[in-house]
Amino acid sequence: MTATTEINKIINEDNLVYKKTNLLLDNEMHYCPGCTHGVIHKVIAEVIDEMDIQNETIGVSPVGCSVLAYNYIDIDWQEAAHGRAPALATATSRLMPEKYVFTYQGDGDLASIGCAEIIHACNRGENIVVFFVNNAIYGMTGGQMAPTTLEGQVTATTPYGRNTALNGHTMKITEMIALLPGTRYVTRQSAETPAAVRKLKKAVRKAFENTTEKKGLSFIEIVGTCSSGWKLTPTQSNEWMKENMFPFYQLGTLKDE
Repeated sequence: MTATTEINKIINEDNLVYKKTNLLLDNEMHYCPGCTHGVIHKVIAEVIDEMDIQNETIGVSPVGCSVLAYNYIDIDWQEAAHGRAPALATATSRLMPEKYVFTYQGDGDLASIGCAEIIHACNRGENIVVFFVNNAIYGMTGGQMAPTTLEGQVTATTPYGRNTALNGHTMKITEMIALLPGTRYVTRQSAETPAAVRKLKKAVRKAFENTTEKKGLSFIEIVGTCSSGWKLTPTQSNEWMKENMFPFYQLGTLKDE
């Protein structure tokens, strides 16, 4: 049992049964309206619950909106420095190889500050799962340009749109990771419709099953929204994502060995 789990004790004639509550904690949601993080949390929690691995799962969250995940999913958590979640997850997995270890990271954290950490963890083939939430912006710290910001996209630091000549090309880090020999499963999903959520859940389940089979690193990118950073309503954000991000970040599985 994790420390924060409420335990309902059911006393039978011969034994004592402990009944676990739902993995999603009853805390007030901190995310902005329309944010994709809440849906992703629910999917991850459902898979952990269905696989009955709550007590064997350890999440690693770094800096950014992703750090709030420990407020909502009732498992053991570690907090890493900005971008360093793959390094901490590597140590955790090697020290406790029987555990299901995953990182939960945003695009500014993983693709920019933590680029070296994720590349080398993937190249080594660490037996962990990486959840990479890509909303093409630094969400928590003011909406600055990230490596994943699209060409021409307006952000707090590119008020006239991202200029390739000045700011460099948009990074497709998931495609880069799929080329590394240590990755076994690399996929890009979304969570904007019920059908998309079902596909995402199937991918999450497969990733955790790969951990069971010691197959190496599974990497799931989730293309998401940032209504506050994009300065759009939740409905507009979904439409903008479909019209602009999906053509560039094409959904589907890039690698499955």
